Amino acid sequence: MRNRRRNTEHESHDRWLISYADFITLLFAFFVVMYAISSVNQKKYSQLTSSLGVAFGTKIIAPPPKNGNKSPTHYLENNSEYIKGKPLIIAPIAVNRIKNEQRKIAREKMNAMASRLNTALTPMVKNGKIKILQSNKGIRIDIYDSLLFSPGSAQLASIEALNTLYAITPMLLDNDLTVQIEGHTDDVPINNIFFSSNWELSAIRATSVLEVFSRSGVNDKRLSAAGFGSSRPLTTNTTTEGKAVNRRVSIIILQDDL
Repeated sequence: MRNRRRNTEHESHDRWLISYADFITLLFAFFVVMYAISSVNQKKYSQLTSSLGVAFGTKIIAPPPKNGNKSPTHYLENNSEYIKGKPLIIAPIAVNRIKNEQRKIAREKMNAMASRLNTALTPMVKNGKIKILQSNKGIRIDIYDSLLFSPGSAQLASIEALNTLYAITPMLLDNDLTVQIEGHTDDVPINNIFFSSNWELSAIRATSVLEVFSRSGVNDKRLSAAGFGSSRPLTTNTTTEGKAVNRRVSIIILQDDL
């Protein structure tokens, strides 16, 4: 009996203060965290939205500024970019769609140019002296050497040869596209006082065509010439007809790489 009374006298009735203090500390920490989350650094937010806009190809509108003179309702009524107080991502820049539109316009221009070339060169196309092909790379005009050059020569053979190149020139002057001129031969070796190989003959022939375009006003920066000899035949060299097809000068109008 005496021991029980002694324990009762020393029992503490203020233990709840410890739990209460812990609870208050946790509650304080909770509100500090909530305040930190709710506080927006406008400068950093603007930097973030700008970076996201660049990365995703969109324009991001920042949230409306906190203005005591204007209520959220007033702001929303006068700013259609916001619905229910939430910023919208507006003015999306569909990069792929823009590029597709640019490619479409470029293709339409190339189609128009190919049509004009076919019209201007109709007699030679019908006679099989010229072939016009269009691809994703651009337009290729194959002029067989019998129209342009005498056998084993790099001098333009006739007025008809010059007139053919002059008929092509207006289409080249009408744009700023790159023009590659390639010389090709058959596989019969050549060795005369003028040329030591088909490589040399094909290169000089391509340069002769280039000089006509250059003198006609086509910017030299757009022009290039190359000789391929017999390394890129269009068909077999085992027949006379095949060799005639392989002896050619190709004028390639390159489509812009979009």
